[in-house]
Amino acid sequence: MAKVTMLNMAGKEAGTIELKDEIFGIEPNADAVHAVVVNYLANQRQGTQSAKTRAEVRGGGRKPFRQKGTGRHRQGSSTDPSQVGGGIVFAPKPRDYRYSVPKKLKRLALKSALSAKVADKEIIVLDELKLDAPKTKEMVNILSNVKAGKKALIVTAEKDENIVKSAANIPGVRTALVGTMNVYEIVNHNSFIVTKEAVEKIQEVYL
Repeated sequence: MAKVTMLNMAGKEAGTIELKDEIFGIEPNADAVHAVVVNYLANQRQGTQSAKTRAEVRGGGRKPFRQKGTGRHRQGSSTDPSQVGGGIVFAPKPRDYRYSVPKKLKRLALKSALSAKVADKEIIVLDELKLDAPKTKEMVNILSNVKAGKKALIVTAEKDENIVKSAANIPGVRTALVGTMNVYEIVNHNSFIVTKEAVEKIQEVYL
């Protein structure tokens, strides 16, 4: 088991915590992470883009100009894709981009992402994270104390509105719960900040 030094909100050492190798110490599987990230991004797409084909654009009832004598190319319809205002070839239409990946693949990708954070020393474990009231300035100070990167993901065991609201206005900072964190956000942030309570819950849920 890997041992990681815990910090308090002031950035001082507050003991150590053991991370289970089955979750935080596996050999990262880049293919699994890639597959799950692509799936996540595809599922976020709205799929509402739409354009008109030549059958749907207005016009095309008569030949736009005579066949010969104009010095222009021959053209039989103003709806042709080569014409200004004509239809679009293979026009995009509303569609659903969502698809699913196997649960085992998702779990492997999550463990790979967490293990990569530990290997790259981008994980920051806090003994606790509590605020008496929503204060963006206090959250900024905490992130500075623990030397978090510009993009940080804060993961807690239970939802705390004070933490969520305090981090909401800080560029590059996101909050998540153990049950809602995803591989894309873990990979997309420089620092993975997690409370001791959340680590215990992760090891309980994903072991």
